[in-house]
Amino acid sequence: MPFPHQTADTMNPSPQISANLPSPSMVAVAKRQRFQDALFHRLTQSFSLLVLIALVGIIVSLFINAWPTFAKFGTHFLFHVEWDIINEEFGAAISIVGTLLSAGIAMILAVPLAFGIAVFLTETCPVWLRRPLGTAVELLAAVPSIIYGMFGLFVFAPIFADYVQVPLQTVLGGMPLVGWVFGGAINGLGIMAAGIILAFMVLPFVAAVMRDVFEITPPILRESAYGLGCTTWEVVRKVVLPYTQKGVIGGVMLGLGRALGETMAVTFVIGNANRMPTSLFSPGTSIASVLANEFGEAEGLHFNTLFALGFLLFCITFVVLATAKWLIIRTEKAKGN
Repeated sequence: MPFPHQTADTMNPSPQISANLPSPSMVAVAKRQRFQDALFHRLTQSFSLLVLIALVGIIVSLFINAWPTFAKFGTHFLFHVEWDIINEEFGAAISIVGTLLSAGIAMILAVPLAFGIAVFLTETCPVWLRRPLGTAVELLAAVPSIIYGMFGLFVFAPIFADYVQVPLQTVLGGMPLVGWVFGGAINGLGIMAAGIILAFMVLPFVAAVMRDVFEITPPILRESAYGLGCTTWEVVRKVVLPYTQKGVIGGVMLGLGRALGETMAVTFVIGNANRMPTSLFSPGTSIASVLANEFGEAEGLHFNTLFALGFLLFCITFVVLATAKWLIIRTEKAKGN
């Protein structure tokens, strides 16, 4: 017997309200999906943490093995030019200078060429030529570094000595202010040769990244600029570059990181001389080439010193990447202001 205030609707819910209630199967599906999302989140998080743990492990292992060298020489190790394995007197200055010089020459040569290639492929290249030419540039990145080294030693070095070093040294070698820059032995090997070979290696990476980021510029921005009467160079400078500068800086830093850490190609052509370079044609050495040449026979403090060089190379690369990130952040803040 129903209470007086109850009606038929309160005693028997309508079919529409019952239909809106979740069924047991829907609840089970929702629970399973939440579990899958949580599992996927933890799985991807573990992948990220694995990379971080590996990076920290590399840094710690390098520093532990390098500590005897840092404890003995201190900061003097960074500026000392001596490299005497017998008497265990070591300094990293020669290797650091060789690394920075060769990488700097490579970037000075590669970045303008990569920029020109990217602009041509995205702005002025005929449609039928874009894909094969772009593929050809990217194929250079697939060439192993030792092939570049062999090419540099057996093909490039003789040509460089006969047709570049000899004319430059003949014409500019006797000049009072810049003559010393072109001094040294004429054998095709040295800091300049290493920088040019590194430029060949860095070029496809930087060009490919620049081309890809240039292509993501919205066509309406280009068309608007052309409609206002802008030239191709004005479109690139005032529209494409501001829109894609993050990617451009990232591509340049990627190439610089490759140049700083390259081993075999540099080892073939840099000359491998443990003395401070006095000209662009002087033989020298880099951190990577020292590691490649001496790790197999190192022991004792010499072994620890090579780990110290590896730790310094890691620090140099980290500083380069941090500087690139700072430049990007600063540019974004300037845009916001």
